[in-house]
Amino acid sequence: MASLVAKGPLVQNSEEVELLAYRKALEFAVDVGFIDVVLEGDSLNMMRAISTGKANRSRLGHIYKDIQCLAAGFRSYSVSFVKRSANGVARALAHFAKNVDDELVWLEESPPPALEALYHDSYHV
Repeated sequence: MASLVAKGPLVQNSEEVELLAYRKALEFAVDVGFIDVVLEGDSLNMMRAISTGKANRSRLGHIYKDIQCLAAGFRSYSVSFVKRSANGVARALAHFAKNVDDELVWLEESPPPALEALYHDSYHV
């Protein structure tokens, strides 16, 4: 329905990168006007931490809290773990984002950087 790529800030680790991406995705969903959202990720621990709604006392706890606050604004919201092998579209878009200077948005069309990964992912479903 919609896709976004954007270069993020410098981060310390992969957990921070993924959390910032999840938060950005939810902010984008709000901006686009979605009311039903499924947040998918390939880190089981992070998906569990996000879905529990409990306070996270780590140094990234404020990002977990932001995600939970954004999620509360949707009519329906769910969190799903997906295997990394079936998450190629997200990886393709993340790789493409390394080479962009600003945000790129696709509405109701497939982003060209992800088409091949989309076809590949469809074989793993």
